[in-house]
Amino acid sequence: MGSLQEQQHALLVDKICEIYHKISQLETLKPSKNVDTLFTQLVLTCIPPSSIIISNLPNKVQEIRSKLIRLCGEAEGHLEAHFSTLLASFSNPLHHLDIFPYYSNYLKLSRIEFDILDQHYSAGTGPPKRVAFVGSGPLPLTSIVLASYHLKETTFHNYDIDPSANSMACRLVSADSDLSQRMIFHTSDILDVSDELKEYDVVFLAALVGMDVDEKVRVVQHLAKYMAPGAVLMVRSAHGARAFLYPVVDPKELQGFEVLSVFHPDDDVINSVVIARKHLITTRVDHHHHLETGSIMPYSCKYCEFQMFNNPLNKVSMIEDLAIDE
Repeated sequence: MGSLQEQQHALLVDKICEIYHKISQLETLKPSKNVDTLFTQLVLTCIPPSSIIISNLPNKVQEIRSKLIRLCGEAEGHLEAHFSTLLASFSNPLHHLDIFPYYSNYLKLSRIEFDILDQHYSAGTGPPKRVAFVGSGPLPLTSIVLASYHLKETTFHNYDIDPSANSMACRLVSADSDLSQRMIFHTSDILDVSDELKEYDVVFLAALVGMDVDEKVRVVQHLAKYMAPGAVLMVRSAHGARAFLYPVVDPKELQGFEVLSVFHPDDDVINSVVIARKHLITTRVDHHHHLETGSIMPYSCKYCEFQMFNNPLNKVSMIEDLAIDE
């Protein structure tokens, strides 16, 4: 006989799976009364704080979750394209953003992200000058809200793989004399962007860039390779039952970064926020001693850390880096 908590988790999973089956039978995920109703039901089911641990669920449920995240991503893309087109019919689209049903959610999430960034971004240098947003989509609300209310001097470089998403997004800001100068759109797969990434003080990674763990890790590894040392990475994740809507980013997966803070909201803001800083030193460390002792290389090896920070060559390179920075 399972505990009350286990019974609650089982009921929650059953309800989510039932909604998934209805969504998976829809002919299209473009906005309509039926589509909107089902996704609203799904979101309302997943939002209440839950102690459910996604990794403990059976494989069958894990498969449904993976498919559901992709369906949510597709539906979100259609919803954003629909409202981006609608907004573009106004002479100044940015004055009418509140017609988007989740606009207030973006206002709250952007405020959270700005506050977290403000706490951890190096105070001496002032606000970030150049920010990249990876996976900006046809309705780049995070960039728009941050640029309009929080980072009023910052230039935002928005990356999306879809040229039509970028042309829609571009139309929204073109009538605004300020944002049209500070928001730049790049059509490219982020895995094909290398040296440009060194130019950004902060990189935001949208929740749906990398729909599963392997894809997400590949993107994070690429960012770790090319971002500037000390630059900040803001990653959106999910917690509890909200992980049926968006991929989860385990802080342990952010190799090459120091995780500074993880924030899990408990209101109607769905995404968790992870902030990390790219390591200042990227040194190849020899892990052969693990093979000698027969131990498996752990996530953090104290011996290797000792070697890294007590290697005189590293101290020289740190001094050189400081001299270059000055």
